[in-house]
Amino acid sequence: MKNQYFGDINDYLKYGLLRCFAETGLRIGVCWMLTPDDGRSDGRKIAYLTKPNLWREYDPVLYDTLSKAVTNRARHVRHVQKPAFLPNTLFFSELVPDNRPSREVWLSKALAKLARADLLFFDPDNGIEIQSKPSGRTGSCKYLYWDEIELAWVRRASLIVFQHFPRQNREQYVSRLASQLARHVPGGDVVPLITSNVVYFLACQPRHKVEISLAVEMIAKMWSGQIWTR
Repeated sequence: MKNQYFGDINDYLKYGLLRCFAETGLRIGVCWMLTPDDGRSDGRKIAYLTKPNLWREYDPVLYDTLSKAVTNRARHVRHVQKPAFLPNTLFFSELVPDNRPSREVWLSKALAKLARADLLFFDPDNGIEIQSKPSGRTGSCKYLYWDEIELAWVRRASLIVFQHFPRQNREQYVSRLASQLARHVPGGDVVPLITSNVVYFLACQPRHKVEISLAVEMIAKMWSGQIWTR
């Protein structure tokens, strides 16, 4: 996650999704996995903010908040770190390091800060690890690694992980990665929450099935046509 992305269409759907989970009473822990802004053009997917007649009705309060931040050139996650937008939510905002020992310290601090959360949301720049970018290499800060997912899972938290689509057949990709995730979260149910640009992989702990089922139903209703499950 980079603050330069704040308020784009992916953010609107992301925060809308998290707000549905928070509505069920689940305590949310948001690990932003922040990396420094780089001045690139990423994060310019903001045309939806010029079409309130098409987009505002999904979540008017959230839409107006993001619109104001983008208009004022104040693109920063602090604008949603408020109980009015994400109730019962804790946040961890330290930048993700590349160096492996520093990364281990970073993860320990994140899990400690978010220890009371029922549902942990990880928001890496790109998504889950890929073979060409092993942990500790330059640029590894943009990925969440399988061993980190396992460490979060054994703490009995349900998980959501942000994932960009690679240039592959999307249906096959979602199916393959969902199956792979299931092997790292024993006893969990894996549900992909799919949008036009990205997918969120939800791993549900058995003790959270009722609340998470309610949230998924709420998402399907409130965000019909924009977020769907498979």
